[in-house]
Amino acid sequence: RRGNVFAGKFRVNAHNRNEAYCTIEGIPVDVLITGPAQNRAIEGDVVAITLDPVVYWTRMKGQNIACNPATGGVSVAREVSETNGNHSLKKGQADASCRFEKCSNGQPVPDRMHNHHKNSGFSQAVICENGHATVPANYEDLDEAKTEFARAVQRICSVIYNHPSRRPTGKVVSVIKKSPRRSTVVGFLAPFSDFPDGEQRNQMNVQGSKRMNHISSSIFTGLVQILPTDPKFPQMIVSISTLSDGIKQRLKEGDTTIWKELVAAQIDEWNEESPYPWACVVQFLGKGGQVETHMDAILFENAISDVEFSPESMACLPDTCWKISQEELGARKDLRNVLTLTIDPPTASDLDDAISIETLSGGIVRIGVHIADVSYFVHPETALDAEAQIRSTSVYTLRRKVSMLPSRLSEELVSLNPGVDRLAFSVIWDIDPHGSIVNRWIGRTIIFSCCKLSYDLVQDLISSDSSQFRSAAASLQVHGMFKHEDVIKSLRCLYEISKNLKDIRFKGGALSLDTSKPTILFDEDGAPCDSYRYKRNDACFIVEELMLLANMSAAEVISNAFPDCALLRRHPEPNPRKLKEFEAFCAKNGFELDSSSSGQLHLSICRLKEELQDDPVMFDILMFYASKQMQSAEYFCTGDLISKKDDWAHYALSIPLYTHFTSPLRRYPDIIVHRTLNAVIEAEQMYLKQRKISTGRNGVKATSCEVASRCFTGLQFSKDAAESKEGREALSAAAKKFKVPNSEDLGEAAEHCNERKWASRRAEEAGQKLYMWALLKRNETHVCNARVLGLGPRFMSVYVPKLSMERRIYYDEVEGLSTEWLEATGTLVLDACRNRPQKRGGQFRCSRAIEEVAVVVNPSELMLPEDRDESGATETVESVLLSDEAVKVEVAPAVLPMVISYLSDIPVVLHAIGGEDCPVDIGVRLYLSSYFK
Repeated sequence: RRGNVFAGKFRVNAHNRNEAYCTIEGIPVDVLITGPAQNRAIEGDVVAITLDPVVYWTRMKGQNIACNPATGGVSVAREVSETNGNHSLKKGQADASCRFEKCSNGQPVPDRMHNHHKNSGFSQAVICENGHATVPANYEDLDEAKTEFARAVQRICSVIYNHPSRRPTGKVVSVIKKSPRRSTVVGFLAPFSDFPDGEQRNQMNVQGSKRMNHISSSIFTGLVQILPTDPKFPQMIVSISTLSDGIKQRLKEGDTTIWKELVAAQIDEWNEESPYPWACVVQFLGKGGQVETHMDAILFENAISDVEFSPESMACLPDTCWKISQEELGARKDLRNVLTLTIDPPTASDLDDAISIETLSGGIVRIGVHIADVSYFVHPETALDAEAQIRSTSVYTLRRKVSMLPSRLSEELVSLNPGVDRLAFSVIWDIDPHGSIVNRWIGRTIIFSCCKLSYDLVQDLISSDSSQFRSAAASLQVHGMFKHEDVIKSLRCLYEISKNLKDIRFKGGALSLDTSKPTILFDEDGAPCDSYRYKRNDACFIVEELMLLANMSAAEVISNAFPDCALLRRHPEPNPRKLKEFEAFCAKNGFELDSSSSGQLHLSICRLKEELQDDPVMFDILMFYASKQMQSAEYFCTGDLISKKDDWAHYALSIPLYTHFTSPLRRYPDIIVHRTLNAVIEAEQMYLKQRKISTGRNGVKATSCEVASRCFTGLQFSKDAAESKEGREALSAAAKKFKVPNSEDLGEAAEHCNERKWASRRAEEAGQKLYMWALLKRNETHVCNARVLGLGPRFMSVYVPKLSMERRIYYDEVEGLSTEWLEATGTLVLDACRNRPQKRGGQFRCSRAIEEVAVVVNPSELMLPEDRDESGATETVESVLLSDEAVKVEVAPAVLPMVISYLSDIPVVLHAIGGEDCPVDIGVRLYLSSYFK
């Protein structure tokens, strides 16, 4: 209550597990927690912490200029692209010595200015009694604590502003809420060994850096250790007695292959007497180094289950002979005679959105977005609904899809396939030639899609290239009453409208950080064979703009009708300190940046793109930097922020209200939004009917405008109608009928959906990395250029453009390589060294082989261009790019001595690391030429 204990989420530095950070609401700098002060906390725990006196605070690293594009934040491009189900991709398939660099853990950081749901345990003042921290359950008791918390935060901020070069440090007092990741540990077993000097066994010194095949030692101690693949987790101890009989037998027989198998485990306890947590193995996943095994591991560590749906869930689906009833047809608006189509990747099987277009008089165009009516089949409080909510989202990992809903529902009954009648939830707008919306209708419909189009096909159909057009038109398949010419004309009209909507959106201050992304290609056997950089075309933006508009319309309607229990999606403004660091970085490199608003930031980026036409790599780096300054978008219940409506806004889109409505086949929040919209529509009908009856009873003739007006779902929301007795009763009754969650339940659901979405994102990114690793392993090595981002005496950070990733190269204490770090100029000099390793403290330094750091070739072995033979052979490497860029590229090795400075381009070799008995990774080594090879 004195405001000296705070709650926050424990985040571990992936580069140095001895460092962890906690975010306290209202404090602009994360609190650093190191070593013993971590007090047995695990990545993702919600912990109670106390701050150290300012004299113990550490100095900020580097110059507080974040130059690592691979850490922290979230991609704005990803957030915006998810509005259309990420059609274009998913559905088809810290070190003090490093200058300028600042480490982070790469996880979504909670917004410092947002009070999360009251049950989430985030960033509140806590009561600490007898060493145990708790969050008061009674909010009246919490008022005093909140007041003390606000005063404490004000005091801490004052100290921070007076000591801008120092970072607050603290210690963990207690774990308030254990992280779910304690139950999803993946790693390799390794032998356990006592201290070599004979110290007592219960000291539990686990040596994880070396694999000693002393199985006899493990048998003697009765213990083995787990070396987690995630560097944020500590080594763990497992009692052999908890292993299966088969594993015990293999250990007794001295089977060393057991150390090369990935295991799934969970942390049982971590008592004060043990320096490491105790864990138990729950499953052997398989042999390391195999893609399927590592994919299973990725799913397990993110708590993603790909088991079949339960019989109880499947029983919720209608019979195989189900057809739309006449009663249902009569209750819906019939749009089967309106030209409707879908645009998706060619391999998409779950089509959850369609677009329609009609031309009206006066230049008005009627555009419809039609979403698969999943809520018609998935009812609240059923087994199917419960399972869908637990899964919360579909997960796409290139070669494997884990669906939120059964395929019979998502690919057959609900999917908006062409040539069949389908139930839909629609938003329809009348748009004038200026792009202004003059009318809106929302409701349940029945539609008939006349064709399924791919993005590439649509791009060809709207293209001015006559040959591309003719080829695309010939492959167009149209069902029903419409002709090829109708579809082509509609697509071109949709394209013009989407361009207009996009221009209006960006003039309103929206932000785009869209860049091309690496995408893996697979051969006939399903093995990764190549990769290319995918860039979205104009066809993608047709879908994106209309889905954004539908989501905004849904958000407006449900938040107006149910201001206390609407599920919205917010995107907080970037942390001001991080934005200032980004501005400083740009200024240092001669780039002008205005980050005063999302719109000004977008304009600055557009100018930078023009300036850097001749240096696309630098522009890519800036886009990564900009993305990593962003906070994560999140679902929230409006009731949790009812007094802070400014915090409802979406920064990147520059709009006050936003939600997810357009992908109910793969996102559970969309199903909640559909049910809430249904309740609003029902309430509107009930209210208008009651008004008609009441005005008739009073002898007052109701005007047709008053009765027919869409008071809740139209462009103008009638607050008077909603707050009237009839309106309140109608909204309450409709909410009960469609089981709209109350504020508390909805807040908990939002927290769960956020956690599942982040887990899905981690799995998808890990899957991308895994297949890139497999591709490099198959091709052994790949030579390319990289850009130096961070530089110091021990390591450098480089950005690899072709893979859009950042990696480190450590070059300290390498046998045969000398390093000279010139601090004054920020320059590194590398040269060959034939001297013996230097001594430190009377002992030789532990040197690494140069092969770990560089691929060194002898100049005499290289074939220079002028030495090519008649066949034109040369020292080349396959480009990672395909199509027009699928060419042989020459990458010359650097010559020693090598002078490296900040933002230098250097040749590197990419290669696959680990897999068989250690984590999968993509390594980068210098590509050098030296006669001393």
